[in-house]
Amino acid sequence: MNHPRALIAEDEPILAYTLQQTLQRLWPELQVCGVVDNGASAVQEALAQRPDVLFLDIKMPGKTGLEAAQELAEDWPEGPHFPLVVFVTAYDEYALQAFEYAAADYVLKPISDGRLGKTVERLKARLQHDVERGAELERIVGQLRSLVPGMPGAQGAGERLNMIRAAVGNQIRLIPVDEVQYFEATDKYVNVVTAESESLIRTSLKDLLPQLDPSRFWQIHRGTVVNVHCIQAALRDETGKLSLKLKNREQMLPVSRVYAHLFKQM
Repeated sequence: MNHPRALIAEDEPILAYTLQQTLQRLWPELQVCGVVDNGASAVQEALAQRPDVLFLDIKMPGKTGLEAAQELAEDWPEGPHFPLVVFVTAYDEYALQAFEYAAADYVLKPISDGRLGKTVERLKARLQHDVERGAELERIVGQLRSLVPGMPGAQGAGERLNMIRAAVGNQIRLIPVDEVQYFEATDKYVNVVTAESESLIRTSLKDLLPQLDPSRFWQIHRGTVVNVHCIQAALRDETGKLSLKLKNREQMLPVSRVYAHLFKQM
């Protein structure tokens, strides 16, 4: 029988070392296949290593643990089981939220043998049930909707945006939000796409999302938000991947598995 494998993502070296040593003592059969110190590396190594368990610090530079979990849920290949996710945090409110919505379990800093021991027992039990593991990705994806900004059920909403100000050369162009077909993230900018034009605005999709009407603008990928009034059809290819055909535009917009539930009835 193959030994279970784990990846640790923790940006504090002492805590990462403590977690690794405690796991080796409480769960000798567990093989730690890597330790990384940021969210981007966690995503990269998880996709490369395909661990059975993923310990994610909620607050890390670059990407938070929640953002890393969402990206993995979108990019995880068909076939291999999605890892069991354990969030590691020093903040009780984050830990409780993670445990309730999007994690196999959580552990609080500083790491204690008693709390981590309970997590280990739960992980062992879940690893033995293939049926549960097969549903892990769907469960994580569904629960992440309650945590990630822009997803249905996400908390918080600022003042609604009615007009987009986009720089075009030396001029400022005003674009009514209702005319936007979709927003697309590109590095430090967001591409604002209408039926007639495309314009860049210097903001992030993460900052833009709370200002949009969630009943009209749906996130369909971590880098794409679409105006639902502009959707002509939702199409699924032979591999099961979903794409959207927009009115008056040729290109198809891919829908990640995190957001595919929005189009089940189309």
